[in-house]
Amino acid sequence: MNRIIKVFAPVLLALVVSPALAESVKIGFVNGQRVVNESPQAKRAKLKLEKEFEKRDQELQQMAKRLQAMQENLDKNGVTMAESERRTKEREFSELNREFQRKQREFREDLNLRQNEELAAIFERANKVIKQVAEAEKFDLIVQEAVYFSPRIDITDKVIKALSNETAPAAK
Repeated sequence: MNRIIKVFAPVLLALVVSPALAESVKIGFVNGQRVVNESPQAKRAKLKLEKEFEKRDQELQQMAKRLQAMQENLDKNGVTMAESERRTKEREFSELNREFQRKQREFREDLNLRQNEELAAIFERANKVIKQVAEAEKFDLIVQEAVYFSPRIDITDKVIKALSNETAPAAK
């Protein structure tokens, strides 16, 4: 009997004490996707990337229009062209199409790389702000991903506001 008490006493004590401890733990939730979508740093990064890749995007659009015009010309006049002329035009179209595909792939890769770099910087800054909010408001735990969370523990707006209050970095 004494042995049973020794085994079950800690278990019973843990069951009684756990709810009391849980009530004293302050937990918060941050929606990382909202921070990325709504923070001023994210908006600045988006504009920066658009400006950085604008010229290449326009070049790709012009190349796509040239390809479309070449295809339409081949479809419309291919039957009436001389065989050698048609083959030359098809070869020119194929070469331009390959170049377009290559440039488009490079564009996407470069854009993805730069987006990831900007996102990493935003997440790094957001994590610092989250830590500052957690320390200032004495949170014990901040969670960034959850299946469910109560709106009363959501501190996303506080984090976005804190990020908004930061001074903008000098333009490069």
